[in-house]
Amino acid sequence: MRIATVQFAPKLGDVEGNIKRAEKVLKNATIKAPGQENGVCVEEGKLDILVLPELAFTGYNFPSLEAIKPYLERAGQGPSATWARETAKQLGCKVCVGYPEIELPSSEDGGGQREKYYNSLLVVDENGDVLHNYRKAFLYYTDETWASEGSTELGFRKLTFKNPSSKSVLEDPSPVDNSGSRSGLGEEREIPTSFGICMDINPYRFEAPYTAFEFATRVLDSKSQLVILSMAWLTMLSREELDDLRGKPELDTFNYWIQRFMPLIRKRIAYASNADVTNNNNTHTQGDHDKSDKEREGEGDQERRIIIVFANRAGEEDGVPLARYAGTSAVIAVSQRPRALSANAEPRSSSGGSSDEDEEKPDFDVRILCWDVLGASSEGFCFADTTRDPEMVFQLVRAGGRG
Repeated sequence: MRIATVQFAPKLGDVEGNIKRAEKVLKNATIKAPGQENGVCVEEGKLDILVLPELAFTGYNFPSLEAIKPYLERAGQGPSATWARETAKQLGCKVCVGYPEIELPSSEDGGGQREKYYNSLLVVDENGDVLHNYRKAFLYYTDETWASEGSTELGFRKLTFKNPSSKSVLEDPSPVDNSGSRSGLGEEREIPTSFGICMDINPYRFEAPYTAFEFATRVLDSKSQLVILSMAWLTMLSREELDDLRGKPELDTFNYWIQRFMPLIRKRIAYASNADVTNNNNTHTQGDHDKSDKEREGEGDQERRIIIVFANRAGEEDGVPLARYAGTSAVIAVSQRPRALSANAEPRSSSGGSSDEDEEKPDFDVRILCWDVLGASSEGFCFADTTRDPEMVFQLVRAGGRG
């Protein structure tokens, strides 16, 4: 898949200016294949999906409903939706944008219902049509001043994408058709996708046990192959400490995000379908996708991976307290590859759950694949072609130095 995020520093309440900042990042972005000196612009890069931060164009640090009310938008309407539609059609990809939503009472309610407000994520397709509208379910204290909780049941949707070719878009000279897709890509495929907004990956209200892992468990239960997270994630670092990073990511934040997906690391992923139809480490054919999950589970060398997109924002926003954001937008995957069993070893169950013993001695190797990660204070374009080798690979080390 060809995935991108726009990391920028929106100013509170400056919708027009924030749109210009995002467009500047897109205009200046260059997509390069490894070893290439010159890249291509975003339009020629043929993205599958573009993800923007939480409350991307309005800013996030509003102290009250009264303060944010002038910026509320109905689902599929307003500046955020208009930008998403235009950009989706221009780039020929799906676009996800965070925005503050107002839901008006239905005429059938007879005046008995009040307006409701949500911290939402709008998803539009390549034609600019609304595909999905997700509402943040786990609210941060800033959200609680104005927003209602959304439903976790709406945090899942199957998205349809064109099958990629066996080569990167930067290497494939095949022509582009009117729909923005290259010819010869084969049939479409459905990718089970989970959506979340920032606080959703934390324990509910910070009151649930740290190890509840509510969001990650839903990802596993829904058999999601792709996870989209739109974020306004804060940092505890000072401005001077962020400046000292000089374009590097905030690793404490990056590590914490990965920790919140521990069930994907500890439990065997019980479904073998991957969002990548073709990748350098694990080649699939259309015939593979016609197989059932149960059939694929029996293929011992089958890699299982779940792609996770962290689309955060950078910069500072005024308010009490002042909000300073962690940046560090990234596209990663949790990859599991079954280990070769010894002659006397008994195979373990491949069910979705796992016992304590399984978690201590899993029969698979886990790696964190990372295609791109931005600096903590940088404005920029985070891009991943997940059919290519990742830029970085992290292998987890267990206590006691065991690999």
